[in-house]
Amino acid sequence: MKYKYIAVFVFAVLAIASCTNDFEEINTNPNAPVSVQPSLLLRQVIYNYGEEMSYEGFVAGGLLSQHMTALDFNLFDRHALKSPQLGGNPWPIFYTNLRDNQIIIDQAQETPAFAVYEGPALIFKAYMTAGLTDIFGDVPYSEAFRGLDGIVEPKYDLQEDIYLQPGGILDNLDQGIAAIENYNGSIALEGDVLFNGDLTDWVRFANSLKIKALMRISERENVNARLQTLFDDQNYIASNDQNAVFNFSDSEPNNFRMGRLRAGDFNNFVMSETMEEVLEDLNDARINVLFRPRANNANGDDFEGLLNGIDASSTSVTLADYSLAGTIFRENTGILDANYMTAWETNFLLAEAAEKGLISASAQTLYETGVTQAHEYWNTELPANYLTTDAAYGLNGNDPIEQIITQKWIASVINGYEGWIEYRRTGFPALKTISASFNNDLIPVRMPYPAEEASLNADNYNVAAIATNDNDINVPVWWDE
Repeated sequence: MKYKYIAVFVFAVLAIASCTNDFEEINTNPNAPVSVQPSLLLRQVIYNYGEEMSYEGFVAGGLLSQHMTALDFNLFDRHALKSPQLGGNPWPIFYTNLRDNQIIIDQAQETPAFAVYEGPALIFKAYMTAGLTDIFGDVPYSEAFRGLDGIVEPKYDLQEDIYLQPGGILDNLDQGIAAIENYNGSIALEGDVLFNGDLTDWVRFANSLKIKALMRISERENVNARLQTLFDDQNYIASNDQNAVFNFSDSEPNNFRMGRLRAGDFNNFVMSETMEEVLEDLNDARINVLFRPRANNANGDDFEGLLNGIDASSTSVTLADYSLAGTIFRENTGILDANYMTAWETNFLLAEAAEKGLISASAQTLYETGVTQAHEYWNTELPANYLTTDAAYGLNGNDPIEQIITQKWIASVINGYEGWIEYRRTGFPALKTISASFNNDLIPVRMPYPAEEASLNADNYNVAAIATNDNDINVPVWWDE
C-alpha cells in the first residue's frame, strides 16, 4: 500500500512538472499575437493621433483659440479647464500614441528588418512631443514608457530639456533625418498614411518641424544660424502638394468626427465673436467655407459670432441667430484634411523669422506665399485685391507680425490648439475677455495636468504642481516666460 501511494505521488509530481513546462504554450492564444508589426502600428499611430487631435483641436482647442464658442456644456469655454466637456482632455491621446510610437522605435533599433521605420518614428515622436509640452509645459518624458525597467512613476522633465537635450525634440528630428539618410536597405516603409512610404517627404516634414520648434523657442534661444541654414537649403514643406496631411472621407468610419456627432452636439459650437470680427475686418472670403450664415437672416449671407464663455444657466441664446461651422466640417468632410504640417504654416513661420531679423529673406514674399497657400488649402479663391488692400503687408501702419500670426490663426481652425499656442507666444490676434470667466478674466497660458496624475504618479505630480503654483493654468511654460 505504501508503494502504491508513493507511485501516485510521483505521478502527480511528474504531471505537474509537465503542465508547468507547457504552461506558456498552453496559455498562449495563437490568434492573439504578442507583438504587432511596425507597419500596422505606424498606420494606427498616424491615423489615431490625427483623427483624435483634429476633433480636440476643433472643439477644445477652438474654444481656447476663440475660433469657436460653445452654447452649452461650456465650463471649458469659460476656462474651467479642469472640467473637460465634449473634448478638452488631450493627455491620454498624446501618451497612448507616444507609447505605441516608442514600440516602433524599439523594434526598428532592435531588428534590422524594421530599420526603415526608425527615421519616421523618431520624427513623429518629436512632432507629438512638441504638441504635448507646448500645451502642458513640463511633462513625463525621459522616463515615460519604461515600465519594463521598473519605472512606473516617471519624473516630469523640464520643457527646456524636452526641447534641447539629447533625445529631445530637436535631437530626435536630427536623428530621424540621419536614420533616413543612412538607410540603405531595400524594405519599403509600409503603413505610412502621410507620405505613402516616400522617405524624402519625411525629411521635408522634419525640416518644417525644426523651423516650427526653433521659432517656438526663439525668445529663449539663439536660433538664427539654424533657421538660416534650413531656409537656405529649401528642403522643407514648401507647397501644398507636399503637406503632411491625410484626407477624411465623407462617410464613416474615416470622416471627421463632427460629422458623426448627433445634431445637438454639433449645434453646440458656433462661430466666436473674435473670429467674426477678424474675418469681416479683412473681408475674408474664407468665412463662407469655414462657417454658415445664421439661419435668422432673410438675405442668407449674414454671419454672426458669439462672445466666448457665456453663462448658459442664465443667458438665453437662440441658435438661429449665430453661425454654425461650415459644411466642410460635417456634411462634406471628404474635402477636409487632418493637418500635421503644411506649406502655409512653414511659410508663415519663415515670414515671422524674416520680419524679426532671424533670417535674411523677404518677409513680405513669404507672407504673401503663406496667405495664398492658406486660401488654396481651405478651398477658397484668393480675391485679386486681397493682398493689396485688406491684407496688404505693412500697409497703413499694420503690424507685420500681427498680420502674419493672424493669418496663421485663421488657417489653423482644425488645429485650434496651435492658434491658442501661437497667441500665448506672440499675443496675436488679440483675444477677447470672455463673457463669464471662471479664471478672473485671464486667458489661460497652459492646460492643467489631469486629475489622474495626482493619484497615479503622486510624488512626481506634486513636484510639477509646486512648479506651476498648484497646477495653475496661468503659469506660463518655459518658452513663454
